[in-house]
Amino acid sequence: MSKLFVQTLRDFPQDADAMSHKLLVRAGYIKKIANGIYSYLPLMQRVLKKVEQITREELNKAGAQELLMPFVQPAELWQKSGRWGAYGKELLRMKDRHDVELCLGPTHEEVITYIADGILTSYRQLPVNLYQFQLKFRDEIRPRFGLLRGREFIMKDGYSFHTSQKSLEEEYENMAKAYKRIFERCGLDTKMVQSDSGAIGGKVSHEFMVLTKTQTGEDDVFYCQNCDYSANSNHAVSILDDEITTTAFNKEEEIHTPNVKTIKDLAEFLNVKENNILKSVMYIVDSKPVMVMIRGDKEVEETKLLNVTGGLEIRKATDDEVLEYTGMEPGYMSYSGLENKIKIIFDKSAKGMKNFIIGANKPEYHIKGVNFKGDINFVDVSLVKEGELCPVCNKPLFVTRGIEVGNIFQLGTKYSEPMKAYYTDENGQNKPYIMGCYGIGITRTAASAIEKHHDEFGIIWPLAIAPYHCVVVPVNIQDELQKEVALKIYNELQNKGVEVVLDDREDRAGVKFKDADLIGFPFRITAGKTVQDGLIEFKTRQTGEVVTMTPDEAVNKVVEEVNKLKG
Repeated sequence: MSKLFVQTLRDFPQDADAMSHKLLVRAGYIKKIANGIYSYLPLMQRVLKKVEQITREELNKAGAQELLMPFVQPAELWQKSGRWGAYGKELLRMKDRHDVELCLGPTHEEVITYIADGILTSYRQLPVNLYQFQLKFRDEIRPRFGLLRGREFIMKDGYSFHTSQKSLEEEYENMAKAYKRIFERCGLDTKMVQSDSGAIGGKVSHEFMVLTKTQTGEDDVFYCQNCDYSANSNHAVSILDDEITTTAFNKEEEIHTPNVKTIKDLAEFLNVKENNILKSVMYIVDSKPVMVMIRGDKEVEETKLLNVTGGLEIRKATDDEVLEYTGMEPGYMSYSGLENKIKIIFDKSAKGMKNFIIGANKPEYHIKGVNFKGDINFVDVSLVKEGELCPVCNKPLFVTRGIEVGNIFQLGTKYSEPMKAYYTDENGQNKPYIMGCYGIGITRTAASAIEKHHDEFGIIWPLAIAPYHCVVVPVNIQDELQKEVALKIYNELQNKGVEVVLDDREDRAGVKFKDADLIGFPFRITAGKTVQDGLIEFKTRQTGEVVTMTPDEAVNKVVEEVNKLKG
């Protein structure tokens, strides 16, 4: 321990919110270099290499092959795929001394497609699954939660190439099973949920989420306890109760509503439920106004709206922008009369509404008793709420927070088509590869393990990814017998393949014990006064249980647990 490159801190860092961030800094695993950029110190490097190795073993077993692609990528490839201008500000662009445009890779779809083209020339060579472990950089506007959402991070990304959709679906299922094994071996219980494909693309995608009750989770995960349905908030759908979407207002009539701007105030003023009101919400999507008409008790899910509009960037419109585009202040606007001026989206929650209330596009006035006229195209842009009904079995949906540690995508020909990456089929015709994409956040997986496994004293590492399996602590390093027993245990454990640290520091026993708990060694063997009776103290970090036993029993117990990992 005196030689280990680690410095534990007495207090948590001031700028950390997530428990994993707090503990990784305090326990000496990482050090911040810049906003969202960290150095992985020796303890952290050991954890990350273990997560990598578990991932490597399962992917190799599943038939994938490892390679390594460059971190710096030429703009030319991104321009061919169409993502150079579409990806957004998260893509860090630059030029070299020859004025060639480059970027730091946030992902590697373009590069792997370029690599495959010209090598995978025949249908006889397919399918193929290739993966790597590589640094990624995404210029997040608000990096937070330490390694859970940094700008630079380590990721395993893999890509498969196929001749048919059926072949892709088979590999997709193969990877899903491999991912489940990987996360189980890392000590994480994950849920595979339907998700939005985002900037990666593709029509089908799933995320592997570590469920947590804390606010560290990035996304709401909706799930059914009666069936297997689960989905990220940006993909979740539900069945709504339509029995209460009709009012007694059977005649369309303008009504004066002074100083009534919110849905809650309007419902109270008219003595109706909020879901009797069709509210309007204005967004700016790629610099253009979009009005969403949605049931009063529902909220817009912005990722769904982006997908429906085909946009890349979205934000709520300001009051001034609402006035500019509609001529009306917020609170009284609606779609009536604006159909040919701005894009209007009708959420599916409005379907079936009758005799409802809308803004009159007139200050301090609304219209009651409104019904839809003509054909309306209703689409899903609403956020699901807990308690709404499961789309599969009609039972109530529950919600929890989730941390994404992995994702899988069915890309189809999104990259092979524009990049003209073809193989020759059995009839001699050129066909674009049908592709899949599979990612695991290595640094995120390690941080997520801490989010799930910690207590008030520090980290509780799952044995498989702990930096060391065991720490041996002589209470008094100056006591020759304690030192001799501790050193003997240390040497025996090393000889039997256990990763072990000997705490040979001259600090007080309390300091050593606190550091052992903080760092998260799964087992602690303490050589104290009881060594005179041939006994040591054995602590299991996960349970906190402390028992006395002989040194041989302690060695055998640790070796037995470590050997279980090796199968």
